[in-house]
Amino acid sequence: MGGHLPPVLAQARRAVLDALAADRPHVLVACSGGADSLALAAATAFLARAGKLRAGAVVVDHGLQTGSAQVAATAASQLHGLGLDPVLVRGVDPSGTSEAASRTARYAAFEAALAETGATAVLLGHTLDDQAEQVLLGLARGSGTRTLAGMPAARGPYRRPLLGLRRADTEAICAHEGLAYWTDPTNADTSLLRNRIRREVLPALDDVLGPGLAEALARTATLARWDADALDAAAGTALARVLHSAPGTVPVLLDLAGLRGLGEALLSRVLRTAVVHCGAPAPDFERTEALVRLVRGGRSAGPIQLEGHAHAIRHRAGTHPATPRAVVAVDGPGSAVAASLWQS
Repeated sequence: MGGHLPPVLAQARRAVLDALAADRPHVLVACSGGADSLALAAATAFLARAGKLRAGAVVVDHGLQTGSAQVAATAASQLHGLGLDPVLVRGVDPSGTSEAASRTARYAAFEAALAETGATAVLLGHTLDDQAEQVLLGLARGSGTRTLAGMPAARGPYRRPLLGLRRADTEAICAHEGLAYWTDPTNADTSLLRNRIRREVLPALDDVLGPGLAEALARTATLARWDADALDAAAGTALARVLHSAPGTVPVLLDLAGLRGLGEALLSRVLRTAVVHCGAPAPDFERTEALVRLVRGGRSAGPIQLEGHAHAIRHRAGTHPATPRAVVAVDGPGSAVAASLWQS
């Protein structure tokens, strides 16, 4: 520890402050023991010692690997050494081995830690590299603008201050601060898509396209998020304009003529939102395309089967007792009629 202050460490400290708007906020650093989260902890601890904020930490042990308890204990010891207080170590049920199950358990532990400590924010150590990988995953899945927007810098109580730093930067910070970071052995498993993107795809693209690809992908995420936010806001306004049922009730009734006046970007968002409002999962690209064709007057009037026991049907006005107007109706899961498009 010591010596000339690396510019990336100063950048990390500024990024933490910039991510927190409140005066002397109370935060918890989510720490896995890896380089990214330990570098974030070091930057945050410096600011806490300077009186800029109050900071503790939470270490989540998923119990999925041999020696995970020791990894958590080592991370906690280093966090204590940085001066973070309290440092909570929480084990979670390892019954779910998927990435989604682990994420759900991890965030439940974060929520409990917020409630226990009274902290107002959890700082997460995702970096620019993570963001680039997320964008490529979205591209590989053929996802829309929202997925290409990657991880937000802020959502609810969660903040990601290091999205402007590279993974190598966090390793340099740990070296400067004398922190021994843990490397997850599963990161070498290229049977996992994210790891193949990290270890094979991104380096290959760098070789072909030249350096700076990760930064370009991160910029793409920012631009996509701005576009997605604007489109989602416009879709919310459009939904309110064509809605003919009480908000939050089913069936959800939408004016068909009004829907047909929308461009594809807004129409698809309005229809996905209407399906979600009925309690079903958001439809995928193929189901959304089918809903759009139904609205546009395709040959088939449905039903279009959706997840959550929902489906969509187009009707002529006056053939449903709910309303004589031209509407789309989206009902809840388990109902005989889950979604109906009415035609005047």
